[in-house]
Amino acid sequence: MSSSPQRAGAVAIIAFCFLGSGAMRLTEHGSAFAEGISEALEARNNAHAAPEAAEPVEEADVLLSAIRDREKQLETEADNLSTRAQELSVAEKKLEEQLTAFRKAQEQLENTLAMADGAAERDIAQMTTVYEAMKPEEAARIFERMEISFAAGIMSRMRPEITADVLTAMEPDTAYAVTLTIASRNSGVPTE
Repeated sequence: MSSSPQRAGAVAIIAFCFLGSGAMRLTEHGSAFAEGISEALEARNNAHAAPEAAEPVEEADVLLSAIRDREKQLETEADNLSTRAQELSVAEKKLEEQLTAFRKAQEQLENTLAMADGAAERDIAQMTTVYEAMKPEEAARIFERMEISFAAGIMSRMRPEITADVLTAMEPDTAYAVTLTIASRNSGVPTE
C-alpha cells in the first residue's frame, strides 16, 4: 500500500516538473518560478524526512501555491506592460504634436524666405532699371566703387547695349574684373 502513494507522488512530481518547465520557457522570470518550486519541494522533502518537526505538506498544495505565486507575478507583469503601453501612447502623441508644430514652423519659414527672396529680387530689378536710366559715365563711377561681384550682378541684368556703354566708361581694370565675374558665374554649370 505504501508503493501506491509513492507512485502517485512520483507522478505528481513529474507532472509538476513539466508544468514548471513550460512556465519557465513562457516567461522571462522562469528562474524565479523554478526557485520557488525548488524551495517548495525542499520543504516537502524536509517534512517527509522529519515528520515530527514539520507538518506534512501535500504535493497538490505545493503545486497550487507555486501556481498562485506565478499568477501574481504574471498579473504584475501584465500591469507593468499596460502602464508601459500607456506611457508609449502618450509619448507617441506628444511626438506627433511636435512633428506637426515643426512642419508648420518649417512652412512658415519657407514662406518668409520666399517673401524675402521676392522682395530682394524686386529691389535688384528696381536698381537695375535705375542704373539703366543713368548716363553711362555716371553709372560707371558708381559701379567702380561697388564690390565687384555685386556690380557684376546688377550689370548682368541690364540690357547688353547699356552694359557695354557702362563698361566702356569704367576704368579698364575694373571693367575687366566685372566682365570676368559676369562670364564666370555659370562656368560651373554642367553643359550636358
